[in-house]
Amino acid sequence: MIEFKRSKYLQKQPDGTWQRKQLEIDFVANKGSRRYYIQSAFMMPDEEKRQKEERPLLRVDDSFKKIIVVRDNIILRRDDNGLVTIGLRQFLLDENSLDL
Repeated sequence: MIEFKRSKYLQKQPDGTWQRKQLEIDFVANKGSRRYYIQSAFMMPDEEKRQKEERPLLRVDDSFKKIIVVRDNIILRRDDNGLVTIGLRQFLLDENSLDL
């Protein structure tokens, strides 16, 4: 089953006011008792874009796998928060990509 997950949070604006923002995780896939949160990003050319893609995943407070899929052919990487970033080609062609 694939579903979407949305959450709301407050973000402080430069003028000191607070604004409600909505975050959305692109896909939530369930496979038996396992769950995978998947963000898709065409490109992540800079730190701002990377943070934008990571933010919804980091707000999920559970221990299931969180994956960012990018178009570029990159070497799989795992960060200190446990987020996995993988290239689209490897994600689609490696039958074990959800568990790498």
